[in-house]
Amino acid sequence: MTADTAIAAPLRSPLAEAAGRLAAATRASGGAVRLAELPFLAQINVRLDPKGAALDAVGLALGLQLPLEPDTVVRAGELTALWLGPDEWLVVGPPGSQQDLESRIRGAAGEEPVSVTDVSAQRTTVLVAGPRARDLLAHGCPLDLHPRAFEPGRCAQTTLARAQVVLVARDEPRAGFWVLVRSSFAGYLTDWLLDAAAEWTA
Repeated sequence: MTADTAIAAPLRSPLAEAAGRLAAATRASGGAVRLAELPFLAQINVRLDPKGAALDAVGLALGLQLPLEPDTVVRAGELTALWLGPDEWLVVGPPGSQQDLESRIRGAAGEEPVSVTDVSAQRTTVLVAGPRARDLLAHGCPLDLHPRAFEPGRCAQTTLARAQVVLVARDEPRAGFWVLVRSSFAGYLTDWLLDAAAEWTA
């Protein structure tokens, strides 16, 4: 088979082999926790001057304003923007939207200095939801995860079970948390989550 006729292998997510275990733990918990991978989300790292003209232009192109308050999240439709630093954001979108998002951001910035990097392949996303989600995450996260301290619409670069993650408290009802973790640590973190959830799944 030549390179021209070869059929590309389908993409395989970092936690494809763990999907069954995550689903089984969710069922065993009786709804206390819900664990699942959200694979292949588009993740675009954006850096620009928050006081420059590009900020509003990029916001208009995306249909959402890049958040300026530290550790906050702005969501509009299928897009979510996370504040990572004074001049840095992560724009998360549906699978396959990377090129479109990059194009829209670069086009809107025009001649303004901007850095746009597709980091989708670096991380996968684990959904941790359910009434016990905060308790589960608190077993391995140094942040105060009480709703008064880490309310829906907040995000943080932190550690979970000593793995570097971006933790997002989703703002939809009962949406729980996104845990964005590097693909190389995803299997380890999943094993830890399943072990930590044992008190509700045993």
